[in-house]
Amino acid sequence: MHQRFVTGAVCAAAILAVVMAPAAMAQDAPAYRMPPAPIAQILDTDPAPVPSISPDRETLALLGRSNLPSIAEVAEDDLRLAGYRINPRNNGPANSRTAWLNSLTFQDVATGEQRVVALGEGQRFIAGGWSPDSRFMAFLADAPQGLELWVAEAATGQARRLTDPVVNAAFSTALDWTPDSSAVLARLVPEGRGAAPDVTAAPTGPVIEETTGQAAPNRTYQDLLSTPGDERLFDHYFTSRLSLVPVDGSPARMVGEPGLIAGAAISPDGRHILQTRLKRPYSYNVPARLFPTDVIVTDLSGNLIHQAADLPLRDNVPTPFDSVAEGPRSVQWRADAPATLVWVEAQDGGDSRREAEVRDRVFIQAAPFDAPPQVLIDLNARYAGVDWGRDDLAMVSTRWFNTRHETRWLVDPSNPGQGRLLLERNYQDRYNDPGSPMTRPDARGFRVMHITPDGQGVFTTGAGATREGAFPFLGRMDLASGETERLWTSSQTHYETIAGLLDEDGRVLLTRRESLTEPPNLYVRDLDSADPRAITDFPDPAPQLAGATRETIAYTRADGVQLSGTLYLPAGYDKDRDGPLPLLMWAYPAEFTDAAVAGQVVDTGNRFVRPGGSSHLFMLTQGFAILDNPSMPIVGVDGAEPNDTYVEQLVSSAQAAVDAVVERGVADRDRIAVGGHSYGAFMTANLLAHSDLFRAGIARSGAYNRTLTPFGFQAEQRTYWEAPETYNIMSPFMHADRVNEPILLIHGADDSNSGTFPVQTERFYAALKGHGAVARYVVLPAEDHGYRARESVMHTLWEMTDWLNRYVRDAGPAAGGGR
Repeated sequence: MHQRFVTGAVCAAAILAVVMAPAAMAQDAPAYRMPPAPIAQILDTDPAPVPSISPDRETLALLGRSNLPSIAEVAEDDLRLAGYRINPRNNGPANSRTAWLNSLTFQDVATGEQRVVALGEGQRFIAGGWSPDSRFMAFLADAPQGLELWVAEAATGQARRLTDPVVNAAFSTALDWTPDSSAVLARLVPEGRGAAPDVTAAPTGPVIEETTGQAAPNRTYQDLLSTPGDERLFDHYFTSRLSLVPVDGSPARMVGEPGLIAGAAISPDGRHILQTRLKRPYSYNVPARLFPTDVIVTDLSGNLIHQAADLPLRDNVPTPFDSVAEGPRSVQWRADAPATLVWVEAQDGGDSRREAEVRDRVFIQAAPFDAPPQVLIDLNARYAGVDWGRDDLAMVSTRWFNTRHETRWLVDPSNPGQGRLLLERNYQDRYNDPGSPMTRPDARGFRVMHITPDGQGVFTTGAGATREGAFPFLGRMDLASGETERLWTSSQTHYETIAGLLDEDGRVLLTRRESLTEPPNLYVRDLDSADPRAITDFPDPAPQLAGATRETIAYTRADGVQLSGTLYLPAGYDKDRDGPLPLLMWAYPAEFTDAAVAGQVVDTGNRFVRPGGSSHLFMLTQGFAILDNPSMPIVGVDGAEPNDTYVEQLVSSAQAAVDAVVERGVADRDRIAVGGHSYGAFMTANLLAHSDLFRAGIARSGAYNRTLTPFGFQAEQRTYWEAPETYNIMSPFMHADRVNEPILLIHGADDSNSGTFPVQTERFYAALKGHGAVARYVVLPAEDHGYRARESVMHTLWEMTDWLNRYVRDAGPAAGGGR
């Protein structure tokens, strides 16, 4: 996952800094360090609230966010079972993965009047969503013994508790309202569950796995079940019982028997519940979402009405990205019908490598489910979702990764079986993105396309990317021709996205508006009026950076591919007076099938940017220039695999970026560092191994040995055995002897991201040390792939500042790339 920057609070981390010397020697336990001013002051600023508009578009909920949690919170004990991380104390998600909220305020959109919800001292919660009638917002409040279900009334600001601390949010924190807004469908801990099983006893036998000759390739997963004890814990913590909890305080109504309920959704008519229930046998090789599964429809008492799917263990899905499991998938309710199921089934065995005219077939089946399902449409690529509109209108989308191809089809659900092609395009092509249909909640709380009043079109919105900048727009797509007319476009000076339509005619918009100097705030924009009206007033979270300058620069790679990046310069910098600066280049490679699309440049001059979390942009406060997200495209043309020339294209892109900033006179060629997070860390290590363009590198939470991800990684679909040379050449571990610049390695000790096991950094550091490289290895206790704890974030930024000062800013003249 690429981590760049965020406005306000972001993920952060906890750190144990282990300083490795050339000779192994005992050390005192290192302490967390604080970064230089003003970084800590910026990070400790309260983040702006998260806004949420009610279904009737009359009330805004402002959800206050907690700032960076302490390391004690992040390090609270968790359990890692079947691909999930949960907190056994409250039967919810682990603290390392939870973005807690700490305040709730309702604000009238028309008048601005606010009603602050009274919460207990130190209360924190997870949002659960608006009721369809806009009267209530549900949320899950953290209590010492578990999670409680609460609702807050928008009209009064009064909140009340609906359950004891018995909500089971192990699978998900999602809550489902009944269409009439009278109750919430929640998953509760079964009564009398008792204590967790004791799994500390000595084992009674070995753990044995066996394969019987059937191919079952899988990409690398973490946090899987691994022992019978894990299976017992999984059963204990993930078993729940559905309950309809009335908002009027009357007793809850239990629905069916307890089970491993991974999903539950009420039908639009409020009479049925679609349930996804996992069952044995479990697997130690794949996460729970691929365990054997029953997808069933019950009534509100839990009585079985229909079995939609009986899925076996899916541990043999082919590794190419366009491959899927056989059998029904993506089973859901049709949003604009009382009780109709929709799902998709692969017609090519799920294997994208097989030739097939029809790849996916979409089915619909209405209650009472006694008639055979109908074919809604046959697709020649993978199903990517459906937007529902009305009885005779829905829009079905497909995608095909190998070609980056997207199609959209109009279908008539009342006369299923055929579709009309509306558009097709390369989905990476930002310049020609027509936008997506806008949706709105109907009276029952289900989202449907916002159709124009004449019934002949649908409102759309898109990013409006051009070379000069991104100018979000409101459009009207004609359903007959597929052509889009732009009704409104954001201005040159402001970046203004549409958060929703406040009327049926598409004339009054709720927008999120920002500029180079103005922080994002919500506005009501009447297209028949000149100026928008602000309804929030969130301040600049980091005024210390207001004087920094930002510019999108464009340049060309040696093979002619157009590249770009965002150049930041510190506040008060004058090129003529101050001369070239030390510079940090922070990037993340991306794969393309079209060089022209890879080279698209979008100016960001109308965006408001402030760093948060462990962002590299904080280095602006320390006198560094930053080239943020310089293009690192890896292009495969005419069916060629992009990664077969990964190193050559990567180095060429980096060379062009270095030349561009040096030629502008803002960067000193001898004082440029490169860094990145995750796949950007992988990139960093490769650039240090295969070039002498940089004085130092910073690699956070990366993977460095691709033989440890042998069934594919990132956008690489081939296995190691299909492309061993590519895997080896791309692995900086294999070229550790060529890394002759200082490299700072940081990794979360509990990284759960697929492929970036902490052992990746541990072994890469050992290889570097064995070859005499200058390297530092920092392990962040209790941290995941992104860093959350205040102590961790502060220490990470201290490490980065210290490293860049030592090996870049204060470094002497380069000596031919030597260590």
